[in-house]
Amino acid sequence: MNWPLDAQKDIPFFNRQAFHKNVYDKSPRCVNDDTWTFNTQSSSQWDGLRHFAYQKERKFYNGVTMDQIHAEGRQQLAELLMPALDMAQHGIVGRGILLDYHTWREDNKIPHEAFKTGSIKLEHLKEVAKAQGTEIKYGDILIIRSGFMAAYNATSRQEIEALRQVQPPNFTGVEQSEAMLEWIWSNFSAVAGDQPSFECWPSQREFYLHEVLLAGWGCPIGELFDLEALAEHCKKERRWNFFVTSEVCNVPGGVASPPNILAIF
Repeated sequence: MNWPLDAQKDIPFFNRQAFHKNVYDKSPRCVNDDTWTFNTQSSSQWDGLRHFAYQKERKFYNGVTMDQIHAEGRQQLAELLMPALDMAQHGIVGRGILLDYHTWREDNKIPHEAFKTGSIKLEHLKEVAKAQGTEIKYGDILIIRSGFMAAYNATSRQEIEALRQVQPPNFTGVEQSEAMLEWIWSNFSAVAGDQPSFECWPSQREFYLHEVLLAGWGCPIGELFDLEALAEHCKKERRWNFFVTSEVCNVPGGVASPPNILAIF
């Protein structure tokens, strides 16, 4: 599920910095080292609790402020954001389910435009689970294949460059609704998908799922997961649940992290 760190090359969405790798030799020994520099959200990622605040209140999880985040060396802040420390120390591990919305949508001839603002309806996600025969259990890690990766892979560099100029960028994603929030709250410990924002972007409501999930609940959001091989394997096995293990990078004070994620059957 890990998209290559350099998958978006020099044109990531949301004006994020591109991945750079520098391989250098350590002569006179026959040895190489390398250095990487990248934005943690320019490829597959878990959004952490310092990423997205309640926008009107300007408060992150547990009421943390922007000033607190940018002030150095505050033990109190570490305690307020303890779930983020737990993720770094223990990982994100549990039963995962894939809802292959993309395949279900194609089978049911439902139109979809990955690079336009649009909503994946809750009722459709429930229909996907029913069609797959996937039982949802409390505490599951929800992973949704929207079809973004398939669309991205079929889009030319010139077209991506043009789409990148649109601000804010437009993506189809999970709908913003109270019913969607209630469904997530009642069933899942973390959510993720294959597109850049998980939810419909920009929001079609007066709120974002990001602010409720991250700033309100401390629920990790995964984005840009490469789900193509996983979807193919699930279809082959006729099974869309699996064991998920994800070891986020242990970077104190970080905002997001590559997921280093595996699905084990």
